[in-house]
Amino acid sequence: MGTTIGFLRLLADPPIEVRSARLGLLCNQATVGPGWRPLWPELAKRFPGQVRALFSPQHGWWGEKQDNMVASADGCDPITGLPVFSLYGERLQPTAESLDRLDILLVDLPDVGTRVYTFAATMAYAMQAAARQGKKVIILDRPNPIGGLQVEGNMLQPAMASIVGPYPLPMRHGFTLGELARYYNDVGQIHCDLEILPVEGWSRSQYFDATGLPWVLPSPNLPTLDTAIVYPGQVLWEGTNLSEGRGTTRPFELCGAPFIDPFAVTAELTRRFELPGVIFRETWFQPTFHKWAGSVCGGWQLHVTDRHAYQPYLTTLALLQVILALYPDHFQWRQPPYEYVYDRLPFDLLTGDPAIREGLSAQVPASLLAEQWQAGLAAFRQQREQYLLYV
Repeated sequence: MGTTIGFLRLLADPPIEVRSARLGLLCNQATVGPGWRPLWPELAKRFPGQVRALFSPQHGWWGEKQDNMVASADGCDPITGLPVFSLYGERLQPTAESLDRLDILLVDLPDVGTRVYTFAATMAYAMQAAARQGKKVIILDRPNPIGGLQVEGNMLQPAMASIVGPYPLPMRHGFTLGELARYYNDVGQIHCDLEILPVEGWSRSQYFDATGLPWVLPSPNLPTLDTAIVYPGQVLWEGTNLSEGRGTTRPFELCGAPFIDPFAVTAELTRRFELPGVIFRETWFQPTFHKWAGSVCGGWQLHVTDRHAYQPYLTTLALLQVILALYPDHFQWRQPPYEYVYDRLPFDLLTGDPAIREGLSAQVPASLLAEQWQAGLAAFRQQREQYLLYV
């Protein structure tokens, strides 16, 4: 049995209320089906005259914007002629006027299973706006590309809420977007009229390459499944002066800076920590844009050898801690603004708790920090059971 995404189920057998409703769709260029064909034109054909508006998340309708705080303007979809309302920029959620056009907001966003990926927060903000306007939201669910079993990381503290985490959640949450919508609707007390059109034929143990579905990069720097697997940890470099590999052909798999001797760092990392499931291949690279553009950086490419043993969040925290110890005069925490937040450190927004940065700086072993967040993670594991849709 193959994997059938929620969007295809909608087209084949739509809920009765959809058949006569005015529809809006939150998606982007990665909203494709078998054969890599875009699905929003199929929606317009299936429900002629009913689709009134499209909404786009961060990176733009076509996923063309490279980085955070690069706003996208409203526009027009060249295929259907429908208006596209941007939900990334000074406006982070649909306006009342845009929602007045429709009765139901459909959401089909290819998430990557990591709290800080902003598409999930955009979904939550859209749910908030829909609840205020009395509009229904239907999530057209997709598999979590990095599986639905593993969870990792500390819980986000409410004071750190932002578009890289609107509500308490660990970095790697193990939800599909539909399950996460159920969780956010409850935990965030959004009280949205919410329905999930589930995936068929997907189990929690499956990564994306077991689904048979086509992969389209959801944003410019998540080009492959390999990128998505390391992203729950490697995204943390966005909160530092190290390159996270933007401006190279392997973003997030590569990381480093001109002041780093990768062999010295790897030796110290090996002495301090046991980090299963991953190989740090020492290398040098030269970003063509973004941090250290034009400079040769010493660093690593991460090669995941065992997806199930690999702990992406702990792995990057451990690497960062060694760099802090070896290069205290060169390493820097990135300063605000970051993702439209001007009063908190980007790294704290990313981890969701300033105690992580403080512990790393004080050389509290990253493995001990991981022990300290296990109680909160265990409580989350128990809590999340009520929101799961798949086994």
